[in-house]
Amino acid sequence: MKASEVSKLTGLPISTLRFYERKQVIPVQFVSRDENNYRVYAKEVVGFLEDVRTLLSVGFTIQELILLINESENSYSEKKALVLEKIQHIQEQKAKLESSKIFLMDVLKGKASFQTHCQS
Repeated sequence: MKASEVSKLTGLPISTLRFYERKQVIPVQFVSRDENNYRVYAKEVVGFLEDVRTLLSVGFTIQELILLINESENSYSEKKALVLEKIQHIQEQKAKLESSKIFLMDVLKGKASFQTHCQS
């Protein structure tokens, strides 16, 4: 697939695809060059980029993604520790969101002490 097709399927701008390549977020197995030296992406790159988007959305940095993806970097135990740290962070965010939800429900019920009643 050409970069424009990958862009359309993933919703990522072509500039982002090129940035990911430069930073080695997209492994070389997903990208080759045709006879005109244009980038050609394997169809599997679409699923891979969806996974990248998910990892970014849960707080991984580009640098952390590179560490996870690059097989010659960090050991399995280091990569596992990084993932476990993110899972812990997600669990903490989930607890904070649940607490906020309970608070907002109290606001609706007029039980919050800082405001006027929201009840009709």
